[in-house]
Amino acid sequence: MVEHLRLISASTVAEILQYDDLIPTMEKALAKFSCRPDSGVIQPVRTVLRVPPVDGFLGVMPAYSEMDDILSTKLVAFFPRNKGIPSHNAVIMLFNSHTGIPQALLDGDVITARRTAAASAAATKHLVSGVPQQLAILGAGVQARSHYYALSSQFNFQQVRIWNHNPDKAKALAAELGPEVEAVAEASEAVQNADLIVTVTSSSTPVVQADWVKPGAHINAVGACRPDWCEIAPELMQKSAVYVDSKEAAIKESGDIIKSGASIAAEIGEVIAGKAEVRRSDTTIFVSLGMAIEDAAAANLVLKRLAERDNTN
Repeated sequence: MVEHLRLISASTVAEILQYDDLIPTMEKALAKFSCRPDSGVIQPVRTVLRVPPVDGFLGVMPAYSEMDDILSTKLVAFFPRNKGIPSHNAVIMLFNSHTGIPQALLDGDVITARRTAAASAAATKHLVSGVPQQLAILGAGVQARSHYYALSSQFNFQQVRIWNHNPDKAKALAAELGPEVEAVAEASEAVQNADLIVTVTSSSTPVVQADWVKPGAHINAVGACRPDWCEIAPELMQKSAVYVDSKEAAIKESGDIIKSGASIAAEIGEVIAGKAEVRRSDTTIFVSLGMAIEDAAAANLVLKRLAERDNTN
Protein backbone atom coordinates (compact mmCIF):
# COMPACT_ATOMS: atom_id res chain seq x y z
CA MET A 1 0.00 0.00 0.00
CA VAL A 2 1.35 3.43 -0.99
CA GLU A 3 1.08 5.82 1.95
CA HIS A 4 3.83 8.38 1.38
CA LEU A 5 4.04 8.92 -2.36
CA ARG A 6 5.65 12.25 -3.15
CA LEU A 7 4.14 14.14 -6.10
CA ILE A 8 6.63 16.44 -7.83
CA SER A 9 5.22 19.01 -10.25
CA ALA A 10 6.66 20.36 -13.48
CA SER A 11 7.43 23.71 -11.85
CA THR A 12 9.39 22.03 -9.06
CA VAL A 13 11.33 19.88 -11.53
CA ALA A 14 12.12 22.97 -13.63
CA GLU A 15 13.37 24.82 -10.55
CA ILE A 16 15.59 21.98 -9.33
CA LEU A 17 16.94 20.45 -12.55
CA GLN A 18 19.73 22.71 -13.82
CA TYR A 19 22.14 21.88 -16.63
CA ASP A 20 25.36 22.36 -14.66
CA ASP A 21 24.09 19.54 -12.42
CA LEU A 22 22.30 17.48 -15.05
CA ILE A 23 24.95 17.23 -17.79
CA PRO A 24 27.56 15.44 -15.63
CA THR A 25 24.75 13.23 -14.31
CA MET A 26 23.92 12.25 -17.90
CA GLU A 27 27.60 11.57 -18.64
CA LYS A 28 27.74 9.14 -15.73
CA ALA A 29 24.45 7.48 -16.71
CA LEU A 30 25.53 7.02 -20.33
CA ALA A 31 28.89 5.57 -19.29
CA LYS A 32 27.28 3.15 -16.83
CA PHE A 33 24.79 2.01 -19.46
CA SER A 34 27.61 1.18 -21.87
CA CYS A 35 29.60 -0.60 -19.13
CA ARG A 36 26.83 -3.05 -18.29
CA PRO A 37 26.57 -5.69 -16.96
CA ASP A 38 29.49 -4.78 -14.68
CA SER A 39 27.87 -1.42 -13.85
CA GLY A 40 24.68 -3.08 -12.62
CA VAL A 41 22.45 -1.25 -15.11
CA ILE A 42 19.49 -3.14 -16.53
CA GLN A 43 17.42 -1.46 -19.22
CA PRO A 44 15.35 -3.12 -21.95
CA VAL A 45 14.48 -1.35 -25.18
CA ARG A 46 11.29 0.65 -24.66
CA THR A 47 7.96 -1.06 -25.23
CA VAL A 48 5.76 0.91 -27.61
CA LEU A 49 1.99 0.63 -27.92
CA ARG A 50 0.73 2.17 -31.15
CA VAL A 51 -2.48 4.21 -31.25
CA PRO A 52 -3.16 4.07 -35.03
CA PRO A 53 -6.25 6.32 -35.31
CA VAL A 54 -4.23 9.36 -34.17
CA ASP A 55 -0.74 8.19 -35.22
CA GLY A 56 0.29 8.22 -31.56
CA PHE A 57 2.05 5.86 -29.22
CA LEU A 58 2.46 5.09 -25.54
CA GLY A 59 5.96 4.11 -24.49
CA VAL A 60 6.99 2.23 -21.34
CA MET A 61 10.61 2.75 -20.25
CA PRO A 62 11.83 0.90 -17.11
CA ALA A 63 15.38 1.01 -15.77
CA TYR A 64 17.37 -0.25 -12.80
CA SER A 65 20.79 0.86 -11.57
CA GLU A 66 22.14 -1.32 -8.77
CA MET A 67 25.14 0.93 -8.17
CA ASP A 68 22.96 4.01 -7.76
CA ASP A 69 20.10 2.22 -6.01
CA ILE A 70 17.55 3.49 -8.57
CA LEU A 71 14.46 1.71 -9.88
CA SER A 72 12.11 3.64 -12.14
CA THR A 73 9.81 3.61 -15.10
CA LYS A 74 8.58 6.31 -17.43
CA LEU A 75 5.28 6.37 -19.25
CA VAL A 76 5.43 8.68 -22.25
CA ALA A 77 2.64 9.43 -24.70
CA PHE A 78 3.47 10.95 -28.07
CA PHE A 79 0.60 12.29 -30.15
CA PRO A 80 2.12 14.31 -33.03
CA ARG A 81 -1.23 15.53 -34.34
CA ASN A 82 -1.98 17.51 -31.19
CA LYS A 83 -2.76 21.14 -31.96
CA GLY A 84 -2.30 23.81 -29.31
CA ILE A 85 -1.34 21.26 -26.65
CA PRO A 86 1.93 19.36 -26.11
CA SER A 87 2.62 16.38 -28.35
CA HIS A 88 4.66 14.69 -25.60
CA ASN A 89 3.25 13.95 -22.14
CA ALA A 90 5.10 11.88 -19.57
CA VAL A 91 5.30 10.84 -15.94
CA ILE A 92 8.14 9.07 -14.13
CA MET A 93 7.74 6.80 -11.12
CA LEU A 94 10.61 6.14 -8.73
CA PHE A 95 10.44 3.00 -6.58
CA ASN A 96 12.34 1.81 -3.54
CA SER A 97 14.71 -0.64 -5.22
CA HIS A 98 14.70 -2.96 -2.18
CA THR A 99 10.95 -3.17 -1.53
CA GLY A 100 9.33 -2.02 -4.77
CA ILE A 101 7.25 0.55 -2.91
CA PRO A 102 6.63 3.69 -5.02
CA GLN A 103 8.48 6.70 -3.62
CA ALA A 104 7.72 9.56 -5.99
CA LEU A 105 5.72 10.43 -9.08
CA LEU A 106 7.34 13.18 -11.10
CA ASP A 107 6.17 15.22 -14.04
CA GLY A 108 8.13 13.74 -16.93
CA ASP A 109 7.83 16.48 -19.52
CA VAL A 110 10.51 18.79 -18.12
CA ILE A 111 12.76 15.83 -17.33
CA THR A 112 12.40 14.47 -20.87
CA ALA A 113 13.17 17.85 -22.43
CA ARG A 114 16.17 18.59 -20.25
CA ARG A 115 17.74 15.14 -19.98
CA THR A 116 17.61 14.78 -23.77
CA ALA A 117 19.36 18.11 -24.26
CA ALA A 118 21.83 17.34 -21.47
CA ALA A 119 22.71 14.02 -23.13
CA SER A 120 23.36 15.87 -26.40
CA ALA A 121 25.53 18.38 -24.56
CA ALA A 122 27.48 15.55 -22.94
CA ALA A 123 27.96 13.87 -26.32
CA THR A 124 29.02 17.14 -27.91
CA LYS A 125 31.74 17.67 -25.30
CA HIS A 126 33.29 14.34 -26.29
CA LEU A 127 32.74 14.44 -30.07
CA VAL A 128 32.98 18.04 -31.29
CA SER A 129 36.15 19.24 -32.99
CA GLY A 130 37.61 22.37 -31.41
CA VAL A 131 35.45 25.07 -29.85
CA PRO A 132 32.15 25.47 -31.72
CA GLN A 133 31.31 29.06 -32.64
CA GLN A 134 28.24 28.61 -34.84
CA LEU A 135 25.19 26.61 -33.83
CA ALA A 136 22.37 25.53 -36.15
CA ILE A 137 19.08 24.25 -34.76
CA LEU A 138 16.56 22.64 -37.11
CA GLY A 139 13.22 22.61 -35.33
CA ALA A 140 11.50 25.13 -33.10
CA GLY A 141 9.71 23.13 -30.42
CA VAL A 142 10.45 22.12 -26.84
CA GLN A 143 13.63 20.25 -27.73
CA ALA A 144 14.95 23.15 -29.81
CA ARG A 145 14.61 25.40 -26.79
CA SER A 146 16.11 22.94 -24.31
CA HIS A 147 19.04 22.18 -26.62
CA TYR A 148 19.80 25.87 -27.00
CA TYR A 149 20.02 26.32 -23.24
CA ALA A 150 21.91 23.08 -22.58
CA LEU A 151 24.52 23.72 -25.27
CA SER A 152 24.83 27.40 -24.38
CA SER A 153 25.68 26.35 -20.83
CA GLN A 154 28.77 24.60 -22.24
CA PHE A 155 29.80 26.77 -25.20
CA ASN A 156 29.82 30.48 -26.04
CA PHE A 157 28.31 30.69 -29.51
CA GLN A 158 28.95 33.72 -31.69
CA GLN A 159 26.01 32.90 -33.92
CA VAL A 160 22.89 30.75 -33.62
CA ARG A 161 20.57 30.06 -36.54
CA ILE A 162 17.16 28.42 -36.27
CA TRP A 163 15.09 26.93 -39.08
CA ASN A 164 11.69 25.28 -38.91
CA HIS A 165 9.14 23.97 -41.41
CA ASN A 166 6.87 26.67 -39.96
CA PRO A 167 8.82 29.95 -40.34
CA ASP A 168 6.66 31.78 -37.81
CA LYS A 169 7.62 29.30 -35.09
CA ALA A 170 11.31 29.76 -35.90
CA LYS A 171 10.93 33.55 -35.70
CA ALA A 172 9.06 33.35 -32.40
CA LEU A 173 11.67 31.10 -30.81
CA ALA A 174 14.55 33.25 -32.06
CA ALA A 175 12.91 36.36 -30.60
CA GLU A 176 12.43 34.55 -27.29
CA LEU A 177 16.02 33.31 -27.04
CA GLY A 178 17.87 36.55 -27.70
CA PRO A 179 19.48 38.94 -30.16
CA GLU A 180 22.29 36.54 -31.14
CA VAL A 181 19.70 34.05 -32.42
CA GLU A 182 18.50 34.40 -36.01
CA ALA A 183 15.61 32.65 -37.75
CA VAL A 184 16.41 31.74 -41.35
CA ALA A 185 14.19 30.77 -44.26
CA GLU A 186 16.09 27.72 -45.49
CA ALA A 187 17.57 24.75 -43.66
CA SER A 188 20.67 24.98 -45.85
CA GLU A 189 21.22 28.56 -44.67
CA ALA A 190 21.11 27.45 -41.04
CA VAL A 191 23.55 24.58 -41.58
CA GLN A 192 26.07 26.43 -43.76
CA ASN A 193 29.38 26.90 -41.89
CA ALA A 194 27.87 25.61 -38.62
CA ASP A 195 30.30 23.85 -36.29
CA LEU A 196 27.45 22.25 -34.36
CA ILE A 197 24.09 21.18 -35.78
CA VAL A 198 21.04 19.99 -33.85
CA THR A 199 18.08 18.33 -35.57
CA VAL A 200 14.92 18.17 -33.47
CA THR A 201 12.14 17.65 -36.00
CA SER A 202 9.61 14.90 -36.65
CA SER A 203 10.47 14.75 -40.34
CA SER A 204 10.12 11.61 -42.45
CA THR A 205 12.54 12.98 -45.06
CA PRO A 206 16.06 14.40 -44.56
CA VAL A 207 16.31 18.00 -43.39
CA VAL A 208 20.15 18.00 -43.59
CA GLN A 209 21.91 17.21 -46.86
CA ALA A 210 25.50 15.99 -47.09
CA ASP A 211 26.83 18.86 -49.20
CA TRP A 212 25.57 21.47 -46.72
CA VAL A 213 27.72 20.25 -43.82
CA LYS A 214 31.29 21.41 -43.50
CA PRO A 215 33.93 18.72 -42.80
CA GLY A 216 34.52 18.13 -39.12
CA ALA A 217 31.15 19.47 -37.97
CA HIS A 218 29.22 17.65 -35.25
CA ILE A 219 25.52 16.81 -35.50
CA ASN A 220 23.15 15.87 -32.68
CA ALA A 221 20.36 13.97 -34.48
CA VAL A 222 17.52 13.84 -31.99
CA GLY A 223 14.17 13.92 -33.76
CA ALA A 224 13.95 10.70 -35.79
CA CYS A 225 12.90 8.30 -33.03
CA ARG A 226 10.82 6.06 -35.30
CA PRO A 227 12.00 3.61 -37.98
CA ASP A 228 10.09 5.51 -40.69
CA TRP A 229 11.38 8.97 -39.71
CA CYS A 230 14.59 10.49 -41.05
CA GLU A 231 16.44 13.79 -40.52
CA ILE A 232 19.92 13.16 -41.95
CA ALA A 233 20.63 12.34 -45.60
CA PRO A 234 21.73 8.68 -45.95
CA GLU A 235 24.91 9.76 -47.77
CA LEU A 236 25.90 11.93 -44.81
CA MET A 237 25.14 9.14 -42.34
CA GLN A 238 27.27 6.71 -44.32
CA LYS A 239 30.35 8.92 -44.55
CA SER A 240 30.29 10.22 -40.95
CA ALA A 241 31.40 8.66 -37.67
CA VAL A 242 28.09 7.72 -36.05
CA TYR A 243 27.66 7.36 -32.30
CA VAL A 244 24.48 6.33 -30.50
CA ASP A 245 23.11 6.19 -26.98
CA SER A 246 22.13 2.51 -27.35
CA LYS A 247 23.18 0.21 -30.20
CA GLU A 248 20.33 -2.17 -29.48
CA ALA A 249 17.75 0.60 -29.66
CA ALA A 250 19.34 2.34 -32.64
CA ILE A 251 19.11 -0.65 -34.97
CA LYS A 252 15.44 -1.12 -34.02
CA GLU A 253 14.16 2.44 -33.69
CA SER A 254 16.36 4.97 -35.50
CA GLY A 255 15.11 5.82 -38.98
CA ASP A 256 18.41 7.53 -39.70
CA ILE A 257 20.33 4.32 -38.95
CA ILE A 258 17.84 1.94 -40.56
CA LYS A 259 17.27 3.88 -43.79
CA SER A 260 20.95 4.66 -44.39
CA GLY A 261 22.44 1.36 -43.30
CA ALA A 262 25.18 3.41 -41.62
CA SER A 263 27.60 1.59 -39.36
CA ILE A 264 27.80 2.56 -35.69
CA ALA A 265 31.23 3.57 -34.43
CA ALA A 266 30.36 3.18 -30.74
CA GLU A 267 27.91 4.07 -28.02
CA ILE A 268 28.60 7.51 -26.59
CA GLY A 269 28.87 5.89 -23.16
CA GLU A 270 31.82 3.86 -24.44
CA VAL A 271 33.52 7.10 -25.49
CA ILE A 272 32.84 8.74 -22.12
CA ALA A 273 34.13 5.64 -20.29
CA GLY A 274 37.33 5.61 -22.37
CA LYS A 275 36.45 2.37 -24.15
CA ALA A 276 36.23 3.91 -27.63
CA GLU A 277 38.33 6.55 -29.35
CA VAL A 278 37.10 9.47 -31.43
CA ARG A 279 38.80 10.98 -34.46
CA ARG A 280 37.79 14.60 -34.01
CA SER A 281 38.71 15.40 -37.61
CA ASP A 282 35.72 13.31 -38.72
CA THR A 283 32.25 14.66 -39.21
CA THR A 284 30.50 13.12 -36.21
CA ILE A 285 26.84 12.35 -35.60
CA PHE A 286 25.25 11.50 -32.26
CA VAL A 287 21.96 9.68 -32.82
CA SER A 288 19.93 10.17 -29.66
CA LEU A 289 16.83 8.08 -29.05
CA GLY A 290 16.56 8.74 -25.33
CA MET A 291 16.91 6.07 -22.68
CA ALA A 292 15.14 5.05 -19.51
CA ILE A 293 18.38 5.21 -17.53
CA GLU A 294 18.59 8.92 -18.40
CA ASP A 295 15.09 9.45 -17.00
CA ALA A 296 15.94 7.41 -13.92
CA ALA A 297 19.14 9.36 -13.22
CA ALA A 298 17.46 12.73 -13.80
CA ALA A 299 14.45 11.89 -11.63
CA ASN A 300 16.71 10.59 -8.87
CA LEU A 301 18.74 13.81 -9.07
CA VAL A 302 15.57 15.85 -8.54
CA LEU A 303 14.62 13.74 -5.52
CA LYS A 304 18.15 14.00 -4.11
CA ARG A 305 18.28 17.80 -4.46
CA LEU A 306 14.83 18.16 -2.90
CA ALA A 307 15.90 16.04 0.07
CA GLU A 308 18.99 18.22 0.52
CA ARG A 309 16.83 21.34 0.43
CA ASP A 310 14.35 19.87 2.90
CA ASN A 311 17.16 19.07 5.32
CA THR A 312 18.42 22.66 5.29
CA ASN A 313 14.99 24.14 6.07
